[in-house]
Amino acid sequence: MTKLKAGKDYIGVGGGVLILNRKGETLLLKRGGKSKNQIGWWSKPGGSVEYGEQAQWAMEREIEEELGIKIKIWGYLPHTDHIIKREDQHWVAVNYLASVKAGIPRNMEPHKCDEIGWFSLKRLPKKLAQTTRESAKNYLAGKYIKL
Repeated sequence: MTKLKAGKDYIGVGGGVLILNRKGETLLLKRGGKSKNQIGWWSKPGGSVEYGEQAQWAMEREIEEELGIKIKIWGYLPHTDHIIKREDQHWVAVNYLASVKAGIPRNMEPHKCDEIGWFSLKRLPKKLAQTTRESAKNYLAGKYIKL
C-alpha cells in the first residue's frame, strides 16, 4: 500500500513562525536537500500539523525540534495559500508571531536546513519562500492579531 503524502496527494496543513528579536530582525532557515519543498530557499521555521494536534502547539513543537528553543507565540498573521506549481504541491499555512522564550537558536536538523540567520525585515534574502514573504509584509503593514 502506498503512503499518501501531505501537500502532494492531498492539501497539507502546516505553518510557520516569524520569530522576532528586539532589533526587529527575524530568524530564517535556508532549506536543505532533505526539505519537503523549496530547497535552497529561505523561510521562517515551522512545519506540518500532525493529526489531533492544535496548530499553535505544532508550531511550538516544530520550532523546538528545528532550533532547540522555546518560543512565546504572541500574534497571529493571515494564513497563506501556498501553492507550489513547480513542485506540484499545495499547502495551507497558518502563520504566527513569536519571540524566543528560552534557549539560543541552533540548527538541530542539518539534513533539512543548510543554515540559519537573523535578518532585518527590511533586508530579507531574495530567494524567500512565499509563506515568509507574505508574513513579513503583513506584519510590517500591521495585519495581525495580538494574542
